[in-house]
Amino acid sequence: MDRVSEKRRAKRIPVELKLEVSSLFRQDHEQVANVNAPIEVLNVSRTGIGFKSESVLPLGFYFNATLHIMKEENANLYCVVKIIREEKDKDGVNIYGCEIIGFPSILNYVFDDLEASVK
Repeated sequence: MDRVSEKRRAKRIPVELKLEVSSLFRQDHEQVANVNAPIEVLNVSRTGIGFKSESVLPLGFYFNATLHIMKEENANLYCVVKIIREEKDKDGVNIYGCEIIGFPSILNYVFDDLEASVK
Protein backbone atom coordinates (compact mmCIF):
# COMPACT_ATOMS: atom_id res chain seq x y z
CA MET A 1 0.00 0.00 0.00
CA ASP A 2 3.01 2.31 0.31
CA ARG A 3 3.13 3.01 -3.41
CA VAL A 4 -0.53 4.05 -3.39
CA SER A 5 0.05 6.47 -0.52
CA GLU A 6 3.00 8.10 -2.32
CA LYS A 7 0.65 9.46 -4.98
CA ARG A 8 -1.79 11.21 -2.66
CA ARG A 9 -2.95 14.68 -3.62
CA ALA A 10 -5.28 15.10 -0.65
CA LYS A 11 -5.33 13.90 2.95
CA ARG A 12 -6.65 10.35 3.22
CA ILE A 13 -9.05 9.60 6.04
CA PRO A 14 -9.33 6.03 7.31
CA VAL A 15 -12.88 4.72 7.09
CA GLU A 16 -14.68 1.43 7.56
CA LEU A 17 -17.06 0.89 4.67
CA LYS A 18 -18.15 -2.24 2.89
CA LEU A 19 -19.47 -1.80 -0.65
CA GLU A 20 -20.07 -3.91 -3.69
CA VAL A 21 -19.13 -3.14 -7.28
CA SER A 22 -22.02 -4.39 -9.39
CA SER A 23 -20.85 -3.20 -12.81
CA LEU A 24 -17.90 -1.48 -14.45
CA PHE A 25 -17.74 0.74 -17.51
CA ARG A 26 -15.30 2.69 -19.67
CA GLN A 27 -15.69 5.90 -21.62
CA ASP A 28 -15.83 3.96 -24.87
CA HIS A 29 -19.12 2.44 -23.62
CA GLU A 30 -17.56 -0.94 -22.85
CA GLN A 31 -19.37 -2.44 -19.87
CA VAL A 32 -18.76 -5.34 -17.54
CA ALA A 33 -22.04 -6.29 -15.88
CA ASN A 34 -22.76 -8.60 -12.93
CA VAL A 35 -19.34 -8.06 -11.36
CA ASN A 36 -20.70 -8.34 -7.81
CA ALA A 37 -17.27 -7.71 -6.28
CA PRO A 38 -17.33 -6.98 -2.56
CA ILE A 39 -14.87 -4.27 -1.56
CA GLU A 40 -13.64 -2.90 1.73
CA VAL A 41 -12.92 0.81 1.62
CA LEU A 42 -9.71 1.59 3.49
CA ASN A 43 -9.55 5.35 3.13
CA VAL A 44 -11.18 8.21 1.31
CA SER A 45 -10.21 11.76 0.37
CA ARG A 46 -11.67 14.54 -1.72
CA THR A 47 -9.80 13.15 -4.73
CA GLY A 48 -9.93 9.39 -4.30
CA ILE A 49 -10.72 6.14 -2.58
CA GLY A 50 -8.43 3.31 -1.49
CA PHE A 51 -10.00 -0.12 -1.14
CA LYS A 52 -9.21 -3.80 -1.11
CA SER A 53 -10.98 -6.68 -2.79
CA GLU A 54 -10.33 -10.32 -3.46
CA SER A 55 -11.81 -9.75 -6.92
CA VAL A 56 -9.63 -8.74 -9.85
CA LEU A 57 -10.87 -5.45 -11.30
CA PRO A 58 -9.52 -3.92 -14.52
CA LEU A 59 -7.57 -0.67 -14.48
CA GLY A 60 -9.08 2.26 -16.37
CA PHE A 61 -12.67 1.23 -15.67
CA TYR A 62 -15.21 3.30 -13.74
CA PHE A 63 -17.95 2.41 -11.29
CA ASN A 64 -20.67 4.26 -9.41
CA ALA A 65 -20.09 4.54 -5.68
CA THR A 66 -22.33 5.53 -2.82
CA LEU A 67 -20.32 6.58 0.23
CA HIS A 68 -21.88 6.95 3.65
CA ILE A 69 -19.14 8.90 5.44
CA MET A 70 -21.17 11.54 7.23
CA LYS A 71 -22.86 11.30 10.61
CA GLU A 72 -26.36 11.90 9.27
CA GLU A 73 -28.12 8.60 8.63
CA ASN A 74 -29.39 9.32 5.11
CA ALA A 75 -26.48 11.50 3.99
CA ASN A 76 -24.72 9.72 1.14
CA LEU A 77 -22.19 10.93 -1.39
CA TYR A 78 -22.83 9.64 -4.88
CA CYS A 79 -19.84 9.67 -7.18
CA VAL A 80 -18.14 7.98 -10.10
CA VAL A 81 -14.67 6.59 -9.46
CA LYS A 82 -11.99 5.42 -11.88
CA ILE A 83 -9.67 2.54 -10.97
CA ILE A 84 -6.14 3.87 -11.55
CA ARG A 85 -3.81 1.66 -9.46
CA GLU A 86 -3.63 -1.93 -8.28
CA GLU A 87 -1.14 -3.84 -6.16
CA LYS A 88 -1.13 -6.83 -3.83
CA ASP A 89 -0.80 -6.63 -0.07
CA LYS A 90 1.31 -9.08 1.94
CA ASP A 91 -1.60 -11.57 1.97
CA GLY A 92 -2.08 -11.39 -1.82
CA VAL A 93 -5.29 -9.34 -1.60
CA ASN A 94 -5.75 -6.70 -4.30
CA ILE A 95 -5.38 -3.09 -3.11
CA TYR A 96 -6.84 -0.49 -5.48
CA GLY A 97 -6.48 3.24 -5.82
CA CYS A 98 -9.35 5.11 -7.44
CA GLU A 99 -9.80 8.68 -8.51
CA ILE A 100 -13.12 10.39 -7.82
CA ILE A 101 -14.41 11.85 -11.09
CA GLY A 102 -16.53 14.98 -11.17
CA PHE A 103 -16.92 15.53 -7.42
CA PRO A 104 -18.65 18.93 -7.01
CA SER A 105 -16.53 21.42 -5.07
CA ILE A 106 -19.64 22.63 -3.25
CA LEU A 107 -19.42 19.38 -1.23
CA ASN A 108 -15.85 20.01 -0.04
CA TYR A 109 -17.28 20.88 3.39
CA VAL A 110 -17.92 17.16 3.88
CA PHE A 111 -14.19 16.45 3.66
CA ASP A 112 -13.33 19.56 5.68
CA ASP A 113 -15.45 18.16 8.52
CA LEU A 114 -14.02 14.65 8.11
CA GLU A 115 -10.42 15.88 8.12
CA ALA A 116 -11.09 17.99 11.24
CA SER A 117 -12.58 14.98 13.02
CA VAL A 118 -9.42 12.85 12.61
CA LYS A 119 -6.82 15.44 13.66
